[in-house]
Amino acid sequence: MHCRIKRGRGRGIRTPDPLLPKQMRYQTAPCPVARPIPNQVGPCPALAGHDHTFAPEFSQFWFNTGVDSQLRGNPMKNTTLILLILSVWAYAYAEDQIPAHPHVKFETTAGTIVLELEGKRAPVTVRNFLSLVDSGHFDGTIFHRVIPNFMIQGGGFTPGFEDKEPKNVIVNESGNGMSNEYGTIAMARTSDPHSASAQFFINIASNTRLDPSPDGWGYAVFGYVIEGTEVINKIAAVRTGPGGKFKGDVPVVPIIIKKASRVVYDD
Repeated sequence: MHCRIKRGRGRGIRTPDPLLPKQMRYQTAPCPVARPIPNQVGPCPALAGHDHTFAPEFSQFWFNTGVDSQLRGNPMKNTTLILLILSVWAYAYAEDQIPAHPHVKFETTAGTIVLELEGKRAPVTVRNFLSLVDSGHFDGTIFHRVIPNFMIQGGGFTPGFEDKEPKNVIVNESGNGMSNEYGTIAMARTSDPHSASAQFFINIASNTRLDPSPDGWGYAVFGYVIEGTEVINKIAAVRTGPGGKFKGDVPVVPIIIKKASRVVYDD
């Protein structure tokens, strides 16, 4: 499921919106200020989103990544250390399997969005995302969570709120040096740092508080919008309310991804 368009002058990053930085390299984490909280296991209850991604005013989950503490007999921390080691192996394997900068086009009911993905910086995430694109997973899904001046989220539900989230999950690549700036795309997840699957979000503001810190995992950023910033701004401004099992932040008129496909350029 590929689309073919001619390579032209406009292939570079377009900046119709003044907020779009010239270079966007990001990653992701919980919400605002990351600081260790004793015995904190899950996210804070206030303003937890559909996937426990927090809205601006509250911090999310916390996780001690110190190697010394991983070896003190705590099973949960030991498991995390093993996941980190496996992620290094998965990173090296995936990096050789995908293009460095693949482009993906979302044709939505609000307009077209073109993404450039960072295959070298987030190989596991990009490989998973391209697999979902190729399989048609995103076709017919909606942007089910829209918060102005924060982000727009989609990829997991149909217009009838049928859950399309795959069961497989991927390791967290939030430590790849990319930041949650305006126009970047990142993986949504639960309070478990390694629970991302198919849902993604596009930052509609500079959300660097979502970047990882020494005390907490982030949300893995793996690409950025190169065409269609006017479309993501339009989606962020739509009227929202309750929908399906969600109490709020759902567009009243569904914003549907009609088709997701790789972009192939003619030389």
